[in-house]
Amino acid sequence: MLKSLFYLQYIPQAFLYSLKRDRYERYYLPKRGSESLVTPGKLLQIKPSERGFHIYFEQAELEIDFLTHDLVRLNWSPGLLPIPYAIATQDWDLVEVSLEEKEDCAIIKSDSLTIEVTVNGYVRFFNQAVEVLREELPPQWYGERLVHQAQLRSEEHIYGLGERASTLNLRAAKNPQQKPKTYQMWNYDPAGYGSGIDPMYICIPVYMGLHQAGSYLVFYENSFRAEFTFADVTTAAFAGGSLRYYMTIGEPADLIERYTQLTGRASLPPRWALGYHQSRWGYYTEAAIRQEVAAFQNNKLPLSAVHLDIDCQVAHRPFTIDPIRFPDLDGFIQELLQLGVHVIAINNPGVKFSRASNLFIEGQILNAFCKYPDGQLVIAPVWAGGKAFPDFTNPKVRLWWSRQYAYLLDIGVAGFWHDMNEPATFVSWGDRTLPQVAQHSMEGRGGNHREAHNLYGMLEAEAAYESLRQFRPEQRPFIVSRSGWAGLQRYAWTWTGDVASTWDALRQTISIIVGLGLSGIPYSGSDIGGFQGNPTAELYLRWFQMATFFTFYRTHCAISVVPRTPWTYGEPYLSILRRFLQLRDRLMPYFYTLAWETTQKGYPPVRPLFWSDWTDSQLWDVEDAFCLGDALLVCPIVQPGSDSRTIYLPKEHWYDFWNDTLIRGRQTIDLEAPLDCIPLLVKAGSILPMQDGEQLILHVYPPVSGNNEGCVYSDAGDGYGKFRLDKFYLNRSETGLEITWEQQGEFEFPYSSIQLQVHGISIQQAWIDEQEVLTPRQQIECRLFKQVRLQFN
Repeated sequence: MLKSLFYLQYIPQAFLYSLKRDRYERYYLPKRGSESLVTPGKLLQIKPSERGFHIYFEQAELEIDFLTHDLVRLNWSPGLLPIPYAIATQDWDLVEVSLEEKEDCAIIKSDSLTIEVTVNGYVRFFNQAVEVLREELPPQWYGERLVHQAQLRSEEHIYGLGERASTLNLRAAKNPQQKPKTYQMWNYDPAGYGSGIDPMYICIPVYMGLHQAGSYLVFYENSFRAEFTFADVTTAAFAGGSLRYYMTIGEPADLIERYTQLTGRASLPPRWALGYHQSRWGYYTEAAIRQEVAAFQNNKLPLSAVHLDIDCQVAHRPFTIDPIRFPDLDGFIQELLQLGVHVIAINNPGVKFSRASNLFIEGQILNAFCKYPDGQLVIAPVWAGGKAFPDFTNPKVRLWWSRQYAYLLDIGVAGFWHDMNEPATFVSWGDRTLPQVAQHSMEGRGGNHREAHNLYGMLEAEAAYESLRQFRPEQRPFIVSRSGWAGLQRYAWTWTGDVASTWDALRQTISIIVGLGLSGIPYSGSDIGGFQGNPTAELYLRWFQMATFFTFYRTHCAISVVPRTPWTYGEPYLSILRRFLQLRDRLMPYFYTLAWETTQKGYPPVRPLFWSDWTDSQLWDVEDAFCLGDALLVCPIVQPGSDSRTIYLPKEHWYDFWNDTLIRGRQTIDLEAPLDCIPLLVKAGSILPMQDGEQLILHVYPPVSGNNEGCVYSDAGDGYGKFRLDKFYLNRSETGLEITWEQQGEFEFPYSSIQLQVHGISIQQAWIDEQEVLTPRQQIECRLFKQVRLQFN
């Protein structure tokens, strides 16, 4: 009832906006008629280019450019070329390629990739073993619409497309008629969603194909609305634009490394951002937040950040925090920072349509807002009522928007989360966004919302990122964005939005976050316990345990539900949650090292089980577990009342984190899961870095045989100063284990002491740099060393 009354005030505006939107779209959108089908026709000639070859057909042209030996860009003409918002790397070394012309095809080769183009426009990709990885059909044009298809092998699995409330393997999902599911490429606010809803907030036209011959990745550089279907044939149908796409081959890790080399990698976050965040829609006052933070302190619960939702603003207006309800905001923020708690402010993109708003007047003067084709402002209802929407495809507008963050940064706001930036609007029917005919600058080229829609949230995040880099140059930006496109990872984290508070949603969250990682977005999480609804104590606890191993670790909920904190459900839940909060804090060296690895290679910290064992097809469909880096395998409990679960393990051997039991891989096992435990395994050969105060604890899980290595990345935790990388090498023999330490970088070792905690073996003797030491409780206390030798039975 309360929720219904809450939205009642927006009904008249939503109705009128929907009417006006439809009227403009009927008049200005191109009419769908009986456009004739155009295909490439026959191959006419081939000419060399700087990076490959230009292939001419009767009715089309194909440019093939090798950016690396295993990454190629293909561009079919005709079509409107994209503005390269997604592309981070423009300069590539030249690649040596060769051409062999045959009667029925042309064969183009690099050291790693062979492309065969037939005389009628089929394109096949081969690996070094001359196995077909992908076979594409000739493209089809229907006016400005274009369709691209490829054959799929019977066993082929598909992953990616950004944020999807679907099966992890997108090909496995079916619609109610048991037909292959069609995935929409149109960022959308599903509001209180559950499994199966499509589309969602972040749609990215990139996917990974995995089959017995290997794996590949395809990225379409096209932001227009599209539909993807994966059956015997995969179909990508775009409403406009051009068929420019990128293809790369290799193992899954290689694919993500190459894709993020193309579209950019996430910068290193401030270390505090990897801690626990508390939020809710409904804090409303400074006193309420102070009381919440004090409760964290009194309950001895680690807390890194508090998020302010729209209820803290002045009439839901961007870049505001109500000075009446937050009378000493500057002092309040500094007070929280003394406790190690950072304040994150929300921001929505719409600007109140009012001449009493200086921000609106500035935007009008700059001609910053989206308009209808006849020049009228697009005014759509959101929380503050009628709003105008900045055109972030205009660099002048991005610069203006970036300046608005400055004064909140001056008083110590640590970061921002962007909401409603699909962009979302309130409607009575139809699409909950701006009209398709809304006009956009597109960097001066011109265009409309059909092309700009999916770019909107990412470009807003770019403006915020550049603001934080400019106005706070000694600190790393922290931005969370609900919406985005390819390249969002360069600027922002994300979360899975307004998920329902159900067990099904808990399970679905795993596939969503793993899928985001396989789409280039490494930092994500969910509202713990769900956003919409009141979870039971058990559901909140199990969700919290799972979220402890996601990068973005935040509780948040709607204004219409019971507020939710770690102490909401009393004991024994508070004590259990405290242990997991403390575990997350102890794991910080591992999380921070994974974050550094992301900057280097683009790897998502949260990974599918097939990440390092892709040849085992039994792992391809595992969607209720995930790996955190290479060391940890996390097996969440996704059913109520469960005190155990089964899991099929990747290759190698695994230690049970809780009791050190050694388990052989490539088998299905049953793991105990009492209420206070989440099944957690550590890969044999791992060095798991943890901390206890100022002490670094290296948990050593010996390999069954052979050599392994691990590392720990350290720096000041923020800024752009010195760093260090400590590499540790394990070498196991029949009766011993040798650990050697290699140090790189100029940052001073940040821990006062080191403890080696050895698991799974019984140490008989130990030597540090050839001096024998005692090993009580399998522990070795030391400082810097070059070599540790262990002898065991």
